[in-house]
Amino acid sequence: MRARELAVPTRMARVAIVAGEEHLRAALATAADSGCLELAGSVPAPEGEALEALRRLERLPSPNGRTVPRLARRERVVTELERRGRRDLLAGEVELSRRVRAALRHGRYAAVVGWIPEMDVEGMRSRLAEAGAALVELPRPRWVEPPTLLADSSGVSRFRALVDSYGSVRYADVDPTPFAVVAFVVMFGMMFGDVGHGLVLATLGLWLRRTRSSILGSYRELWPFPVAAGLTAALFGFLYGEAFGPTGLVPTLWLSPMEEPITLLAAAIGVGAALLAASYTLGTVNRWREGGPLSALLAPSGIAGILVFLGVGLAVTGWYVGWPAVAIGGSGSATAGVALLAAGFKLEAGRGAAAVTQATVEVVDAVVRVVANVISFARLAAFGLMHAALATIVFEAATALWGTPAASALAVLVFVAGNVLTFALEALVAGVQALRLEYYELFSRIFAGEGHRFAPWHIPFDTAEEEP
Repeated sequence: MRARELAVPTRMARVAIVAGEEHLRAALATAADSGCLELAGSVPAPEGEALEALRRLERLPSPNGRTVPRLARRERVVTELERRGRRDLLAGEVELSRRVRAALRHGRYAAVVGWIPEMDVEGMRSRLAEAGAALVELPRPRWVEPPTLLADSSGVSRFRALVDSYGSVRYADVDPTPFAVVAFVVMFGMMFGDVGHGLVLATLGLWLRRTRSSILGSYRELWPFPVAAGLTAALFGFLYGEAFGPTGLVPTLWLSPMEEPITLLAAAIGVGAALLAASYTLGTVNRWREGGPLSALLAPSGIAGILVFLGVGLAVTGWYVGWPAVAIGGSGSATAGVALLAAGFKLEAGRGAAAVTQATVEVVDAVVRVVANVISFARLAAFGLMHAALATIVFEAATALWGTPAASALAVLVFVAGNVLTFALEALVAGVQALRLEYYELFSRIFAGEGHRFAPWHIPFDTAEEEP
């Protein structure tokens, strides 16, 4: 699969299934079995003979548990299905009848409209032809947004829950999952930097993958998150020289958080600035794809926002370091960005004094948020220091107790219990803070509204139901 196909949603086609009334049931059953067509429009409430038969069967005890709808290739007599106890086929007929009744009709012909991936159009057309129906491609109105279907790549889709928990990617947007994963694990690792704790978390993630526990079964698909986050935390642990605290088990490759907090704070701000720059870049690409060059130019998450962000950063850096040219250039960039923001907000607000006031307030808010968002990444250093401080307290308490056999046993107990408590508390805090930064600081620039996920209609044929 090409990189571009992984980066953007699958191209969708707006289509209509057209069939005579005598072939409508077969055509819709074929579409349902394919599982690659999302039908548009609302459907009426279930009713009819099949529903009444299904309700009667549901009053009886079922050895099979939940009923999974299925379809027979040819329409069956409802009384026969009820006599045979085929709840699955009755449930399938109930859903199919709703779509049959919702179809648009003209004379003796009927049609249903929906969305299908472009790569599946020809295959669906051939299957419908065998059922006596036709698939017609329709133009897409400018105001209608297709559903979003992201490419299924095992390396990316395993982490897609991180983005889906925030919202569905719009049809025109770039898939932010790879960036979101990198940002999350880097932020988590910086706050949870410890070789021992990181490897324990990664091990728990691998255990989650293999566990057959009914309680944890619903979380099994999330196993890549603790593994990736744990390994990143272990990497930062080597940089900090932390392994279950300052035990000396690993060398300090960069700095000790407790000894150089200011350097750690500066690094946290730098990491935050880099992540914000990447999110602005993705946001600009998305605004261009959604609304064209003007939208990308004037949007707070587009070029206007980038100019303010870079300008403020360069101005502060130039002033702090004593480089007047850099400070002046940054001020000019920020001024240009503010002017573009004002133009965009004014265009959106309309005319009149109230519109000018609204645009002014929004410009001030946008500029303040740029500064506040950068400073917000200071929490990477703050929670990294907290983690190191708790681990240091536990380690020093254990070493202070070490001595006699009884005291040494107590020291081991304090060390183990303290690390368990620190691990549980800090893993939770670091995870929550990483998500908070992801959602509010990064995703707020990447997303501008939500799309809706492609939800194909799928009721499979019962392959055993082939007898006449």
